[in-house]
Parts: sequence; C-alpha cells; structure tokens
Amino acid sequence: MNAITPTRRNFLQSASLVLGMTLPLGKAASAAPAQSGLPFAPNAFVRVSPDNLVTVIIKHVEFGQGPATGLATLVADEMDADWSQIRVEMSPANDPLYKNLAFGTMGTGGSTAIGNSWLQMRSAGASAKAMLVEAAAKRWGVPAASIKVSKGVVSSGRRKASFGELAADAAQLKPPEKPVLKTPDQFTLIGRDTPRVDSVAKTNGTAMFTMDIQRPGMVHSAIAHPPAFGGTVKSVIDSAALAVPGVLAVKTIPHGVVVYARDSYAARKGVAALDVTWDLSKAEKRTTEELYAQFAEAAETPGKPVEKTGDTAAALRGAAKKLEAVYQFPYLAHAPMEPLDAVLEMNGDRLDVWLGSQFQVGELTAIAATLGVPFEKATLHQQFAGGSFGRRVTPAMEFAVEAALAFKAWGKGPVKHVWTRENDIRGGRYRPLAVHVVRGGLDPSGKIVAWDQVVAAQSFMKGTPMEGPELKNKGIDDALTEGIAESYKFANHYVGQHIMEAGVPTLWWRSVGNTHTAYAVETFVDQLLEMAGKDPVAGRLELMEDPRTRAVLARAAEIAGWGSKPPAGRARGVAAWKSFGSYVAQVAEVSKGADGLPKVHKVWVAVDCGIAVNPNVIRAQMESGIGYGLGHALYSEVELGEGGIVKQENFDSYRSLRIAEMPAVEVAILASDANPTGVGEPGLPPIAPAVANAWRKLTGKAVRRLPFAVGGRA
Repeated sequence: MNAITPTRRNFLQSASLVLGMTLPLGKAASAAPAQSGLPFAPNAFVRVSPDNLVTVIIKHVEFGQGPATGLATLVADEMDADWSQIRVEMSPANDPLYKNLAFGTMGTGGSTAIGNSWLQMRSAGASAKAMLVEAAAKRWGVPAASIKVSKGVVSSGRRKASFGELAADAAQLKPPEKPVLKTPDQFTLIGRDTPRVDSVAKTNGTAMFTMDIQRPGMVHSAIAHPPAFGGTVKSVIDSAALAVPGVLAVKTIPHGVVVYARDSYAARKGVAALDVTWDLSKAEKRTTEELYAQFAEAAETPGKPVEKTGDTAAALRGAAKKLEAVYQFPYLAHAPMEPLDAVLEMNGDRLDVWLGSQFQVGELTAIAATLGVPFEKATLHQQFAGGSFGRRVTPAMEFAVEAALAFKAWGKGPVKHVWTRENDIRGGRYRPLAVHVVRGGLDPSGKIVAWDQVVAAQSFMKGTPMEGPELKNKGIDDALTEGIAESYKFANHYVGQHIMEAGVPTLWWRSVGNTHTAYAVETFVDQLLEMAGKDPVAGRLELMEDPRTRAVLARAAEIAGWGSKPPAGRARGVAAWKSFGSYVAQVAEVSKGADGLPKVHKVWVAVDCGIAVNPNVIRAQMESGIGYGLGHALYSEVELGEGGIVKQENFDSYRSLRIAEMPAVEVAILASDANPTGVGEPGLPPIAPAVANAWRKLTGKAVRRLPFAVGGRA
C-alpha cells in the first residue's frame, strides 16, 4: 500500500523507549498506566514494571476477534507469568517494529494475527524470561539452570522473587540472541481457556471506542455522499442546513458535503436538510439485474485459465450424466456495529488521531500526507473498534483521507467525523457481485469425470498499490477463484475467471472470495454426489486428498450423528472448506420456517487451525462466522436500482441475523502440532452451503441465487 515509515521513527527500536497506547480494559483487567523510565523493557513487545505487572504490546487492532488475548497468551506462557499480572497496550504506528510479517506493513486481516506473531511473540516472552532468570542467578549466586519460574515467581530453593523485584537488575542485561522456546508439552496457558482481556470492560461499558472520544472544543461532522457511485457535487443550497440549531458550517470536499455541528444529532439533521445537486454524468448507472446478465454472459465463456487439467470439454461431451448451474452472489455490505469514525486534533505542529485503525501506518500516513504534517509529528491513539469484517481498511485509505479533509476544511479545532448507518450501507466497498457457471459430468459408475467452473466478478486489487504480480503480470486475481482448484481434484478440471469492470467500489469481506467459491463448489458437488447415489459425507471423503480436510469432515459428521435420522420435518446438510490455512467442516440441521426460509436449529463444527492458542476464542470465532455468514446468506444483499441508486439504507432494509435466529453451535477443535493458522474468517465459508444442502434435501430446491430470501424461498 506504499505506506512509508520515516526513519526518524526508528528511535523506537531502543528498548528503553518502547511506547504504546493503553487499552482501557476496566477494573478487573485494567491496563497498566503509562510510565516513563520503566526499568525492564527487553524488546518491543514486553514491559515489566516494579509493581509486577507484565504489559504486552499488541500490534493488531482489537475489533472483537481476540488478538489482544491470543498474543498476550503467547508472551505469558513463554514467560511463565501468572495470567492475572498480564496487561495489554496497543502499539504505536511503526512498521520497523510492529509490521505484520505476512504483509510487510502494520495491518490486521487475512486471519493472520496469531499466525504471523506465533514465533515473534513467543520469542519476546522467552527472551524476557531468560533475562529475569539471569538476573536472579546473579543476585543469588546460583546457576541459571537451577532456577525455576512458575506463575510469575522466580525461585531457587528457598529463594523467591517476583518479576517486578528482578526488573531493575534484568534491565541491565543483554537479551539473548536466540531465546529457547518451550516445546508444546511445556505449555501452561497455550491451549487453555484463559479469560479474554477485554471482556470485563466491554461488559461494564468502560471500554473506549473512537465513538466515545471527546476532546475540548470538538465539533461533530457528518457527510452527504453522492447517491450513485462516481457522482460528484454540482451545487449546494445550505440555508436550511445552517438553520438547524447547533449546525455551525457546511463545507464541500471531494467526497461529498460535510456539515459541522455542536453535536452529532445536529450534524445529521443538517445533512438531511441539505439541498444538493449531484453530477451523475460519470456515475455507474447499471442495475443489479443488468450487472448479473452481463457477468453471466461472460461466465459462459472460458475466461483466463486458473487451473487446467485434462480435456474437460471432451469429458463433458462423453459424460453419462451432466449437471449445469449458474450461481448469482450479490454485493454485500460489511455493516460493522460501529460505523467508520475518527477524531483529529492539532496541538501546535503535532497531529493526534484517535481511530480503531486496521492498517495503522497506512492510515496515519494517508492522514498526515493529506494535512501536510510530517509522519514523525503524527500520533495514532489506537482504539477498540466495533467490528470490521474487512471494512476498516481499503487500498486507498479513503475514509482516513475523508476524515482528514473534513478536519482540514473546518480548520478551527478538533473534529469527530462519523459515518451514519446510511453512509455505511450505501457507501460501497462491498463484497463483489459474482456469477459462477459450473458444469460437471459423471461416468456410468457415478465417478465425477469433468468439472468446469468459470467465475465473473470485479477485482478490488486491480490497479491499486496492493495489486500483486499474478494480477499485474498475468491478469489473474486469486481472490475471484480462491479455493476452487484446491477443494477437489478431478482428471478433467478447468477453472477460469473473468475480471469484470463496474463503477461500484468493492473490497475484501469476511473470508473474501471463499464467501462465494465455497458455496458454488460445495452445493454443486453435493448435487453430483446425489446424482451418483452417494452419501454426501462418504462421497466427499472419497474425493478428498488432504488428510486434514478429511479429518475435520469425519469429525463434524461424528459429532452430528451423521447417518442417524433427524427429527421430523428437518434435514441435515454438510460442507467442508479450507481457507486461511485452516480446515473447517460443518453440518447444519434445518427445517422450513414460517416465512418459507430455512430455520437453522443447530450447527456442528470441526476445525483444525493448528495449535489451539485459546480454545474459547476459537469456539467464539466459529460461532461468530456462522452467525455472520448465515444472516447474510439468508437475508442480505445490496441492490442497485434505477440509475445505479442503492436501495438499502439501514438495518430495516439490509437485514441481519437476529439473536433468536442464531442456531445452537457445537465446536470440536482437532488436536494438532502444526503452527497456528487463522480462525477469524474460516468459520464462515461452510455455513451457507451446509444450509443450502440441507434445504435441497428438505424441499428439493437447489438455491443458486443468494440470499435465500431472494432465490431460496419454498
């Protein structure tokens, strides 16, 4: 993303100057207050204070997925600290110290938080422990090998000392070049259900989000965006807006028309009172149905090959039985509970930004550049964020730039810039609309001898700083077809893609391309297996080559009692998918609801995500992925109507899953000695196809257009 970190920020590499923003975590798990001159800061991630608190610096944003807990667990286990003495702080925006090792810059996404930090955070903890042990050995005049550490207590015979008591001595020592890490059999916290560090604060309301930030003299800003993507402001009549009590000013910026007010209510009222004439001459005016038709026409042709094995066309011609399906997947909004927001303030020549940033250096760089402030004079105060699902970071950092422009246009003091729910739902950066055309063939024995799948969708990477070499040089965007070629292997297998052009801004959305590729593959293979007279689980196991995928499928079937008869009026469906390095299989039990849509009673899940750092967080993320994915599969779509105008505006028209609709979920975590992989996204892809497969078994209806509310009512 071309985010540049000035070299003057490299002073942070000095251990004595490790900085971080304290997360306000509440009384029962409160973060240590920021202190200067801490005696023991052995690396960028660990601090030990004289009061025996261990502060872990977290480089990933916490928006509910649990990295603050998981990363602190890695450090605490290697230090043999007591969990009660662990506190967390959010790191500053600094790439040399805190970059995501998978990205090359600071950022949270792709379910990489634990995976990219697995050895890094453990090494930080092990290094700190080694220095504390060495300090104790020198103080007591004993060999380091004779010293034990358990639950934050360092001991040798009858001698004992806390981390805090040894901190000053340890600070005088040199960190080991290669600290010795524990073997899995030595773990004391990793693999256990340790309490989340943010639960208490989020329960009692003391957790601070950007929405909670107040600054002296702060004004509130709201914005009116063009009604169609690609539109611009032509003229504004602001007299009615300025007449709203509390409204202070109206300004036009490239993104739209901004209203400034003494409070957020007045700002929103001011926006509603604006009379804006929009120039829509260059806007995207096609409707959803027109886009579907054009995408489907493209998907009928081979496109650029992603995988080509054998002669699929010939195998299809000679197949004893054939099946063809066209799948339609709508634009989807992310709809995080906390919409996009930021607070900006200048103090002299220094810039302060309060933001739940997903790509800290990228967003702070964009804001500073927009305002003409040197990066080294800008400080990001990282906050909790109320969800993201991919929305809080874009290749061009548009919201960060918009907030900076709104602040610059005001020019009189701090500004809190907040999107309304309508801004969010109608604001673009959606999960791309996609069409799949899939063809399959069976030989007389029921063996799948041909699989042909072509996807037509937009690329949100093309033409951006995040465009990779595969896309730039070969015109192939892995996100369009990810997982298809790896799911099952056939003698004659073709996967192709068309990158389509549309004026609707798109973006990664929880589990990215797997949101639609898993659905098309897992529902289509289910139908082929049925045509072959094979059981959905047994048939998949015959096709699968990866032992870890086979294991999660077998385990999910086992805990669901696959093969037993479900209650009257219900059916079960299954799906399995690998994404972000993790393997997940799900069995869904479904009945027909009063509204003619699937009612999901229970979902059984088996997951293999490598070593389970915190099983409770893993279970929570599987449940979360199921709830989020199910709600969108059943109800959600963003539709472009006449003139390309978005029809949906708020949760009344962009329907989410309600709490009473959430199914019971049972999660089995498979034991593994592999390094940890992601859990934030892999729980989502299997849920929609598992429900669809159960629904087809129950009603005979194959759902090929999502959401079910549009294409699956029975």
